[in-house]
Amino acid sequence: MKNLIFTAIITGLSVLFFGSSNTQASNVSGDVFIFGRGGDSIHLDPIQPLDGESAKVCDAIYDTLVQFRENTTEIEPALAEAWESSTDGLIWTFYLRQGVEFHDGTPFNADAVIFSLTRLEALGREFHEEFIDRIVALDAFTVQFQLKTPYAPFISTIAETRFSIVSPTAVTKFGADFGNNPVGTGPFKFVQWDKHDKIVLTANDVHWAGKPALDRLIFRTIPDNSVRLIELQRGNIHAMEFPSPEDIPLIQGDARFELVRQPSLNVGFIAMNMDKPPYDNVKVRLAVNHAIDKATIIENLYQGRAIPAKNPIPPTLWGYDNTIEDYAYNPELARQLLAEAGYPDGFETTLWALPVPRSYIPDGIALAEELQSELQDIGIAAKIVTYDWDVYVSKVLSGEHDMAMMGWNSGDDPDDLFYSLLSIPAAEKPILNLSFYRSDEMQDVLERARTSTDQTERIALYQEAQAIFHRDAPWVPLVHTQRILVVNRSVKNLKLPPIGWKYLRNVWLEK
Repeated sequence: MKNLIFTAIITGLSVLFFGSSNTQASNVSGDVFIFGRGGDSIHLDPIQPLDGESAKVCDAIYDTLVQFRENTTEIEPALAEAWESSTDGLIWTFYLRQGVEFHDGTPFNADAVIFSLTRLEALGREFHEEFIDRIVALDAFTVQFQLKTPYAPFISTIAETRFSIVSPTAVTKFGADFGNNPVGTGPFKFVQWDKHDKIVLTANDVHWAGKPALDRLIFRTIPDNSVRLIELQRGNIHAMEFPSPEDIPLIQGDARFELVRQPSLNVGFIAMNMDKPPYDNVKVRLAVNHAIDKATIIENLYQGRAIPAKNPIPPTLWGYDNTIEDYAYNPELARQLLAEAGYPDGFETTLWALPVPRSYIPDGIALAEELQSELQDIGIAAKIVTYDWDVYVSKVLSGEHDMAMMGWNSGDDPDDLFYSLLSIPAAEKPILNLSFYRSDEMQDVLERARTSTDQTERIALYQEAQAIFHRDAPWVPLVHTQRILVVNRSVKNLKLPPIGWKYLRNVWLEK
């Protein structure tokens, strides 16, 4: 865990994005890397709420002031070469890299940083409202953040994609359409976007860390897991994510491919909308939890390649409380709880199924059908609902669902998940708190945890938060999984980090 009081003066920064010029596989020529994914991006403006498919592309186009070092949760320089903080944690000063340009030729400087990050403030994002007093330019290449109160996860927070630095010129030019015309300083530049088909990026020859080895990076949208695998086998893509668990033995038996795995800081869950009866009744929410047979789901749908979730944060994240006992699979107890809640004959509801594969839920429809059967067993008639990915996200963030599948890839601090998904501010539309869970008790714990500089105290507070979560049961926490990619062996230096989506920056292709 990084200390809040942190000073870094870095020299001799190693270049992350280099390699020899090579080519790849049967149906693709040149240094063009084609990545097969399950869903399209929704937009490419990092200021907007980001789904994983949008963040994945944004992390190739944009840079942040600091970033996570490759394959770690440690922070290293990016657009800021060095930084320091005051002893009270209220003043953070960043010394910016000089000579950097945005893809459109706009100079990168302190004004661009302030422009980018005050866009967040203009949208009323809680981080700015609660913690940042001012962001000021001390000179053309020095930026200072003046905080209202200490904020323990500050340095890792500004490594997140939403704190990407954007071209002020492009934002002014494109306005609300900037998300379809993204311009950053990253290793790849935007070329074209064929909706629901592909996004094409080209190398930034003058990137501050060196020109990428690849000439082009293409994200292809292939929703069906089996079709995506066939495209990989035919040589039409170089790598893919979210293989169906049942295809893993087949992939392992094919010498052309390797599985790249990384224990993930993720959780897949079912959010119950507490603004809608009967989910405003805790006994109903507990009944739903006791109706779900996680062991059978993991065996049948994940082929055993997941672990059951009992807390909102994963066991690989500090502060996890392993003493909490999971809700036992107990249909009889579930029916009893429904009767006590006033629903002895059950009720009708909707269950929203993820339309695209995610690391934590590789097949939303199959999972929905299993959940539907288990809920029917206790008298809950759940109609399965789904939409295209962009529509699904929009509707869920607007709170239209009864129960909805979702997941979260966490940062390196419990605050990232807890405050994003379970705080009262996050229940304001467009929501990230998909259960509309509003607990003053939880809020008080989260506020104290994020402003404390005592690591022991923070651990105790997040363990208290897990106990409150377990008691109030706003979700069905389902699983924690690994991140898995299937990669042609001619692809080199593709490594999955525990956090973020920048792993495609480093790839090169062997002839």
